[in-house]
Amino acid sequence: MTVAGIFWGIGGSGALGTELGDRITVCATCREGAGAKLADHLAAAGIEVRLVECLNACGAPLALAVTGEGKATYLFAGVDPATQAEEVVAFAGLYRDAPRGEIADARPAGRLRFCLRGRIPD
Repeated sequence: MTVAGIFWGIGGSGALGTELGDRITVCATCREGAGAKLADHLAAAGIEVRLVECLNACGAPLALAVTGEGKATYLFAGVDPATQAEEVVAFAGLYRDAPRGEIADARPAGRLRFCLRGRIPD
């Protein structure tokens, strides 16, 4: 069985919810299970999470993408889930509050902003 399509943390008043179509996709194979642990942490914060086999950023694990309907998509790589999980939660809150997903000031997300590899406009 593949992990693509496994979701946690559906909807609610958390940082990201299905009512907006927002979610974080996390690489399940990066760092031998660290992706699943990060997904559990994000789900506990009320964030919709999707695990996938690979985000093709193997040179800088752990990789994740933040996406939403009608919003810009962000790709991060080199994320340390042990020290940056709360920064991912903070970024999710910024993303939730950005109508088109365009975040002008990512400083509240701490050092996660330095892991950004790309932003794709909606």
